[in-house]
Amino acid sequence: MAMKASFFILLFLIPCMVYGQDYVGENAAPPPAMDNCDGIFLSYAFISRVKEFPHVKNASAQAYAFSSMANILNAQTRDLKAWKMFIEFQHDEILVSTGAAVLSDGTDLPAYAGNGTFLSGFPQSDLKNSIDTAGDMTQIQVEIEIKGTQFGVKPPGVPMPKTIRLANEGYKCPAPTRHKTEMHVCCILNKKFKPNATIDTKFLPRPNGDLMLSYDVIQAFEGNYLAQVTIDNNHPLGRLDNWNLTWEWKRGEFIFSMRGAYTLKKDYSDCIYGAAGSYYQDLDFTPVMNCQKRPIIADLPPEREKDEKNGNLPFCCKNGTLLPASMDSTKSKSMFQLQVYKLPPDMNRTALYAPQNWKIKGVLNPDYQCGPPVRVSPTQFPDTSGLLSTSSAVASWGLACNITRPKNKHSSCCVSFSAFYNDSVIPCNTCACGCPETETCNPDASPLLLPSEALLVPFANRTKKAIAWAKIKHYNVPKPLPCADNCGVTINWHIYSDYRKGWTARITLFNWEEYVFHDWFTAIQMGRAYPGYENVYSFNGTRMPELNSTIFMQGLPGNTYLIAQTNGTNPAVDPPVPGKQQSVISFTKKLTPGISIIRGDGFPTRVYYNGEECALPTEFPKGDAYQSRVNLLPLIFLTVMTFILMMDHLC
Repeated sequence: MAMKASFFILLFLIPCMVYGQDYVGENAAPPPAMDNCDGIFLSYAFISRVKEFPHVKNASAQAYAFSSMANILNAQTRDLKAWKMFIEFQHDEILVSTGAAVLSDGTDLPAYAGNGTFLSGFPQSDLKNSIDTAGDMTQIQVEIEIKGTQFGVKPPGVPMPKTIRLANEGYKCPAPTRHKTEMHVCCILNKKFKPNATIDTKFLPRPNGDLMLSYDVIQAFEGNYLAQVTIDNNHPLGRLDNWNLTWEWKRGEFIFSMRGAYTLKKDYSDCIYGAAGSYYQDLDFTPVMNCQKRPIIADLPPEREKDEKNGNLPFCCKNGTLLPASMDSTKSKSMFQLQVYKLPPDMNRTALYAPQNWKIKGVLNPDYQCGPPVRVSPTQFPDTSGLLSTSSAVASWGLACNITRPKNKHSSCCVSFSAFYNDSVIPCNTCACGCPETETCNPDASPLLLPSEALLVPFANRTKKAIAWAKIKHYNVPKPLPCADNCGVTINWHIYSDYRKGWTARITLFNWEEYVFHDWFTAIQMGRAYPGYENVYSFNGTRMPELNSTIFMQGLPGNTYLIAQTNGTNPAVDPPVPGKQQSVISFTKKLTPGISIIRGDGFPTRVYYNGEECALPTEFPKGDAYQSRVNLLPLIFLTVMTFILMMDHLC
């Protein structure tokens, strides 16, 4: 009798425990409807969730730890290369783990995914077809266990995504079929889609982007391999200075040695105290270059170019400089090699995997977002002896990194506007390059207008000038005062003159960094004024009509340095002095009829410095004073004529 009672109590408690952890098995959707799919079948199933700390009364702010399962199955007759799945989350989800997948944009976990995210396969990036594998589910299907945090969906509500779809090029996905805790969709190949290469090839074409990177295994041994990394700058305005490259080892690899580059941290402690130390018990780890899961790699300086041990590679050792090919093709590519040691179960010489989550950045350069590495056909290398024969890499991966436009208040440079017809300068936007400290200033206030001489003064020393100018001009002075722009490089665009047949502008570059920019360049998009561009006098100017009416400017030979900020004559009293470059640009009105300089046609629509898009002011200098001087002419004429008539009457 006691046993029956215990059994009854257990049956009573099980549903309670399930509901306490918010499992939804009782509402589970029917089995996936994949039998009739002749394409790529995707599904997403919500499994469970548990309330997280802190527990709050506001239901929309309550965090829940959730678990779900995404599935992708190749049900077509051809292989699916480098699969990519989009899940449009909508409840401020933060992903903590993604199982057999990585975030396609290389973002580290935990990662915000409230606006949706792309997942790519790793280590199984390709899905074979059922015919060639005798229906082996491990080769044609991937199950992705997702764990994370979501907000605001109070039980019994279920935090499902808006939609799921296959993100591979050439596939069409209808709206998914939905159940309470599950959704699925069958995506089919668009018959009208024409790929760059035949879809039945063994490898995908190489990704194309602003930066093109290649990871080539050129020698493979049991337990380790030699890889070569090549970086090509493919953008006419793209650039990197002192680049730092990082990636994530997913299978316990470590870098034994390198040529052509080095890791910023040389440390083997992670190997000794980790899985590598347990496996390689007889290996001397002292010469090991780096054992970090996310190493940071930098280019060698030019003086190491001929170093037999560390350098002596083509395209290496330029101190991390990558210029556009139009500036210098010899500096548009970088290369380095690394000896990589592996761990079980990948000790076979053919068990090769590229690192994931690639990121690259430079000093005051554009932000690049890198896609996942894709297995491509082995790279062909010319014979080093000079013969016509070529050699192939053992395995190759390609990836592309593309320039992203800076978000508001996240630029690295900014622009100020001024004109001869207005004696106030419109300075750079408040917090144009971010605001690390806002306790004593207002990050949302408009910047104070300045007298022209204040442009040469660091922001910290402008306050008195700005306030005095505001009092003279009767401008409003907000309290607290606006924050600084916090930009390392600022550019002033000044309308210098305006006459019947043409007009001129003056561009001035200010370097507020303690860093010398070598081979600097700037580019401006001029909109309506572009056809009238004539010449730039102190720089080398080039038209780039293919880039939305852009004028490309760089220093003339012997004048390619933008020097760093220096101390004033008397550092105790004088403020620091920025490095400066300046030139006048002339335009004709012959090819731009109807252009109005005073209404803003003479100001650029976009400005770039070393490839980085700079923040522009939100308004132009007003031309009231200029207009008033022009409109005074009839009044002066009328006054003179009246005076003459009066004198004639008196006589």
